Order: sequence, then structure tokens, then C-alpha cells
Amino acid sequence: MNGGKNYDLVIAGGGFAGLALGLALSQAFDGDLRIAIIDPGPLGESARTENTLPPDARAIALAAASQRLLTSLGVWDDLAAHAQPVTGIDITDSSLDDGIRPVLLHYDNVLENGAAGTYILENARLLDALHKAAAVAAAATPPRLTLIEQTRVMAATADAAGSNATLADGRTLRAALVVASDGRKSPLREAAGIKTVGWGYGQTGIVTTVSHEIAHEGRAVQHFLPSGPFAILPLPANRSCITWSEQADEAKRILALDDAGFLFEVDRRFGGKLGRIYLDGPRQSWPLDLQLARAYTADRLVLVGDAAHGVHPIAGQGLNLGLRDVAALAEVIADAARLGQDIGHATILDRYTRWRRPDAVSSAAAYDGLNRLFSNDSRLLRTARDAGLGVVDRIPALKRMLVAEAAGLTGKLPRLLQGELL
Repeated sequence: MNGGKNYDLVIAGGGFAGLALGLALSQAFDGDLRIAIIDPGPLGESARTENTLPPDARAIALAAASQRLLTSLGVWDDLAAHAQPVTGIDITDSSLDDGIRPVLLHYDNVLENGAAGTYILENARLLDALHKAAAVAAAATPPRLTLIEQTRVMAATADAAGSNATLADGRTLRAALVVASDGRKSPLREAAGIKTVGWGYGQTGIVTTVSHEIAHEGRAVQHFLPSGPFAILPLPANRSCITWSEQADEAKRILALDDAGFLFEVDRRFGGKLGRIYLDGPRQSWPLDLQLARAYTADRLVLVGDAAHGVHPIAGQGLNLGLRDVAALAEVIADAARLGQDIGHATILDRYTRWRRPDAVSSAAAYDGLNRLFSNDSRLLRTARDAGLGVVDRIPALKRMLVAEAAGLTGKLPRLLQGELL
């Protein structure tokens, strides 16, 4: 299967998408498919810092389909105790200083089989579990993965038989296919000349963790405020991750406050239903924008995750979109490899593009539209929004559709998202 090449697959980027893709294919082929993951940071066991999680305030709204993928990869057992099932979702739409924030839409976030539609999981725990699994795969005999750390893939030059991936440290790796999972500012995407379309929102995303007096009972809250959505995502042990979008100038002021001042601003938006709150982690921030790659492939190159798309976090679906990329690409590569086909051939990669790009484009448009609809203080729009939420609240079938969509269980699902092995 290797045909004299260094590797069959070179994955540029050892984040969520790159590690998950490498693990899925290494598991499916047990070393018969030669896979290298390259990242400028540490990888595998060296990334785990003696099992101490790095400080990271972010948490993920993990869709049920993504949870099935992690189960298939064998990492969910390490994560289950740290993942909070979301039992219900409350949605409000009000001004910042409104004394009462009535719940305009509530639905139980439960699938027909009784499982939760989504889980809240801290980023650092998921990344640690993936690094742990990658370390095991790299240490196997023979190795199922090769981990190359402290460098990055800067460019890939393709010919009819393969691709030469040039690393920042001067090395060149030969492969049938190179995967760009190297983030929104992907050097590989830029080197390949793939353009992006997108725009900024003039908003800053702010995230932190709080603890609170009253148990959240697994309920998530989405407050739609004029400056942007403010989400309360439940975590285990009476803790919640706060993810909020704020106008850039106001966010700059808030982030410059001391802890007491910052907590006051969080508390103003929190809603008061969980009693007194306390800061329980660092604060982080980043500018919000939309970015979509105009193409998902080039000669023997394919984009996944943030290299392919970056969306507004209003629905918390960025990571899930990336894992859907992983599941589809892993299936396309596995099916081709088992038939003895060239995994880097354009006809193979076209199948991946047809499978994933429509979902990413429609999802990005939906999240962009929701943000524009709700991030304003127009009385007329608020009246229309609230009426629409009230209609949905009275139609159980629509609520079930919302749960299924957020759970990632609609459309043509790759095998990994159904909980099956490749």
C-alpha cells in the first residue's frame, strides 16, 4: 500500500481534527496505512505534561454524533465522567437590564433512545484524551501512528504519484495525500492558493468558567442579548462554562477589569437563577468572524476542520463540524484504500467535497443569520423573534427536529458518527 513512499497520509496539525482523523485510520488499518501527524507543539505523551491539564476556559457542546465517534475511537471511556449531559435548553430574548427574562422556548434535550442530544465537555480534557490515545498508537508494535512534533508543514508539492510535504525544519516527507488540519490561518491552504470568503462580526468571544450555589440540573441557557448571545453551558459539580459574544469595544473594557469587576459583568448577564456565582477558571477571548474555504481540495491536498471553515459560535457547532469532516474523510480514505485505489486521487477527494461542503456552507449561513437576527435591539425584530420562539415552543415536532439537528443525527451520516467502526 505504501508504494515506496515515506507515508500514505501526512496530517498537518495535531488538534482535535488531526488527532481524531489519525486515530480513526490507524485503528482501521492497524499499521498497514502509514500515517504521520505533524504539529508545532508537543504531541502524544509529551503533550500531556504529566497528566496535568493546561489552563483552558473553553468547553465544547459535543453533539451525540460526535460522542459516538469518540466512542468508536475508544476515548469516550476516559471522558464520560467529565462530560455533562445537557438535559434541557432554555432560550430567552431580552435587553441587558431587563429585571425579568422569561423563557420563550424550552425543550428537553433527549433523543428517542433516552440519551442526551449534547454533552458539555472541557476542551482540555478532550484534547488530553486524544493525545493519550495517539501516544498508545505511536508506541504500538508496529507503530500505528508516527508523531512529529515541534515543526509544521509549510507547503505540499504534488505530482502524479504523490506529494512532497515540506516541513518548517527543512525536512521533506513523501505521501499519497496531505491533510491540512492546521487551523484557520492554515499555511498549507495558503500555500496551495486556496482562497477564503468571510467577514468579521465586530464582536469578541469571551469565555470563562463559574461555580454557583444552585444546581443547574443539566440545563443549558441561551440568553439572546442585544450585543450578542450569552450561553450558560452546564459542567459537572455545580459549574458552568460561560460563552458570550460582545461588541468589540465593550469586550475590551470588560476584559480589562479586575476579577471583581469582570464577575460583576458576568453576573449582570447570568440571569440569577443559579444563586450566587464565583469565578472558577481563567478568562479567554478571541475576535469573531466567519471564514469558508472556496475549495476543500487541491492536488493531493484536502482541508478539514478550521482550515476548511470557521463559523460563529452561536450554536456551539464548530468542533462538531470538524468532527463530521473527520468521519467523512476517514470513510472515503478507508473505502478507497481497501479497494487498492490511490487515496490522493482527485476522484476520491471529490467524494469528500460533495459530502461535506454543502453542510458546512449551509451551517455557516444559518449561524450567521441567527447572530444577525438576534444581536440587535430592534423592538420590531424582537417582537417578531419572540413570536417565532413562542410558536416553536408549542410544537413538539419542531423541538424534536431541533434536538436531532443539534445532535448531528440528520442527513447522510458516516459510519463513525453512527457509532460503527471503519
